[in-house]
Amino acid sequence: MSRTTGGSLVLSGIGLLFHATAFALPEREELPKTSALLKWDSHKTYLAQDEIHYQQDVYRAKWWTQGDVPQPQKQSSPWDFLYPCDTRCKSDDTQPPKKGPQPKEGGGYTILRDEIMLAEQEKTSFPLFQQVKASIETRSNQVVEQVMPNRSSNPENVKRVEHILSQADWNEIFPMRHPAYTYRRFLQAVAKFEGFCASFEDGRNAEVICRQSLATMFAHFTQETGGHDPNSEIDEWRQGLVHVREMGCEEGGYGCGYNAECDPGTWQGKTWPCGTNAEGRYLQYFGRGAKQLSYNYNYGPFSQAMFGDVRVLLEQPTLVADTWLNLASAVFFFVYPQSPKPSMQHVIDGTWQPNDHDQANGILPGFGATTNIINGGIECGSGSESPQSTNRIAYYKAHAKNLGVDISGESLGCADQKRFDTSGAGALNIYWDQDWSYYPDMPEGKSFACKLVGYQTAFLALNPGNYQSCVEKYFDVEVVEQHPVSPRSF
Repeated sequence: MSRTTGGSLVLSGIGLLFHATAFALPEREELPKTSALLKWDSHKTYLAQDEIHYQQDVYRAKWWTQGDVPQPQKQSSPWDFLYPCDTRCKSDDTQPPKKGPQPKEGGGYTILRDEIMLAEQEKTSFPLFQQVKASIETRSNQVVEQVMPNRSSNPENVKRVEHILSQADWNEIFPMRHPAYTYRRFLQAVAKFEGFCASFEDGRNAEVICRQSLATMFAHFTQETGGHDPNSEIDEWRQGLVHVREMGCEEGGYGCGYNAECDPGTWQGKTWPCGTNAEGRYLQYFGRGAKQLSYNYNYGPFSQAMFGDVRVLLEQPTLVADTWLNLASAVFFFVYPQSPKPSMQHVIDGTWQPNDHDQANGILPGFGATTNIINGGIECGSGSESPQSTNRIAYYKAHAKNLGVDISGESLGCADQKRFDTSGAGALNIYWDQDWSYYPDMPEGKSFACKLVGYQTAFLALNPGNYQSCVEKYFDVEVVEQHPVSPRSF
């Protein structure tokens, strides 16, 4: 019985084998064993009858094609499925890693994050960009909140400022200041920016540079927010920081303007979306703080630098008046370049040195160049000092004397200075914009890249991650850790 059963099973097996053989597909013509099938490459051009392998299957081109993902389920596909991969499919590990944008099923492309990061690094690796980037480094707000006068844990640059300028000195220099401008808040503003009054490893005297930085900053404070009362018993140079909000402007009022750029139809309105009040009206971005920060396109970048989020100050602009940000906004403006202008800090610490073009335009190191940075279009280049520039020079001389700064031989005015321009030594492209160049070896001839430009865009190159955001905005790409392998479907 068992032998009969076993025989039946054997015979059944033979019968099944015979049945399968009888209906097998016709044998395909075998290629020579030396003919390896290479993996499909989106950058290569294929002609009719070319064979490749893709996702463990072999395909044959029906006509000329480049960049078309093998998708035989689509009638329009230029590829015919032939059969699953065999030993002639060249192993993936012998292929170079896929570079550049790779097509996705359903449209669009993927790009490796490592490639994006490498591209950003290569485009920003030149010395001036790296010097500027280092000069604007910030500390966490948790560290800033811990800063108190004379606290032993204060950061090094804060201690240097305390050594030069005590709380009693602060009170003496700014006796008419608004109550919002406290000494502690000034120290917190210094703490936020690691590069302000920092140490140097190249022999430059950090204390001398810090003293000159303070004198410069205080002179501009006095011009921008001062009382300017020549009849006061208090000398004009000591009348700084009187105003915390722009004169004639008040919270909740709408008489100061500044809201045209809030229109979401503009790129500024999209990039730095204005907050609204309970009535749905846009908040006001008039001048606040020691720098008199104005407009949403300045509040947004400042908010990004302080919180890593543009919306914080766009939704709460009063913080620029009522917290330590009222002084941090001034330090922010001091250390950030306004391309093609260098930063005021780099003018003072010697990082910026005028080239021949700058010198031909009359722009030399000194206090006058910082006035040109702040308001050169109005106050400089007329052949004689404007009233504002004259004020600034007088205030600077007084603050420099008070802080022990030697200004002999320094270029103080800007009457003979033309504006900074793109041929000067301080010109630095610090924004990303689409690279419109044509690349014949790339899909659709597109660059899939962004380039550095000197005009303001939504993507500040000094902010990490903005290169990726720029590429994602202008190209139909998804940035991935590794290119996905989609399952075969027929």
